[in-house]
Amino acid sequence: MDVARASELSDTICEAIGEAVICDRDVLETILVGVVGRGHVLLEDVPGTGKTLTARSLADVLGLSFSRIQFTPDLLPADVTGTHVFNERERHFEFNEGPIFANVVLADEINRAPPKTQAALLEAMEEGQVTTDGETRQLPAPFFVIATQNPIDQDGTFPLPEAQLDRFLVKTSLGYPDEDGETDLLRRRASRAQTTPSVETVLENEQVTNLRAVPERIHVDDDVLEYAVAIASATRTAAHVDTGVSPRGTQRLFEAARVAAMIAGRKYVTPDDVRRVAQPVLAHRLVLTPEATVNDIDSTQVLESVLESVPVPTVESQPH
Repeated sequence: MDVARASELSDTICEAIGEAVICDRDVLETILVGVVGRGHVLLEDVPGTGKTLTARSLADVLGLSFSRIQFTPDLLPADVTGTHVFNERERHFEFNEGPIFANVVLADEINRAPPKTQAALLEAMEEGQVTTDGETRQLPAPFFVIATQNPIDQDGTFPLPEAQLDRFLVKTSLGYPDEDGETDLLRRRASRAQTTPSVETVLENEQVTNLRAVPERIHVDDDVLEYAVAIASATRTAAHVDTGVSPRGTQRLFEAARVAAMIAGRKYVTPDDVRRVAQPVLAHRLVLTPEATVNDIDSTQVLESVLESVPVPTVESQPH
């Protein structure tokens, strides 16, 4: 698959999801960056904005299997990964796969589960496998997690540790639609009998795998590489930051920028691609000082200041 075809498919995917979900096109492209970039997506929104519908629609459009896990305080790791049960007829234990065994896994309200259960996702998200009772099992390919959390109702929640947050390639928010968008939402509801809209499948499993391979062939000029590194480095000395972006975060910025270039139909990355993905890729990786929290300074504000402080290179040459 070449870049032009990958860009065309990316546009088709966003258009198809947009038939079911009312949100900005930029948000859908950010989610697609997470998926095509072989990463995972964290959606932080209030209830009712379409997080579950977005995840299910994405799975349907890509022709992938879908599973939803409702995270609760009493959810156990085995409820996620699966467990062994005794087969009375065969007189032996056999493994029953948990809901993690799907291509697209919606981890709904992930911060409501205790840390031990959250940790059950770590191996799956990083290695594409789970280990139960000393036996390792591969998850379906492709595999990615779309996790959600509610930023308002924090009672009874367990904040995601930095190691867990670091596994998400991007973090974004659907947000509220504007009045025109919400009116369109009602018009769509009036034109169908079902409560939940459906979408058409536009890709197959093999095409998704091929699409995810395209960014590996996107060229990144040395000046752009140095620009990405300078941004990550600046977060480590920025005001109000306790812990800045790790080298893993810098690599994720590089990978996401290549996907952004592919979606735009280019064979090379520009500084604008890096800036485009910097907020969703890096902001959730920053650990701020207690003073920042007291003064209502959030990571997006800090990162915006960093982006303003780092000189943007002029990339004149482009690969043929």
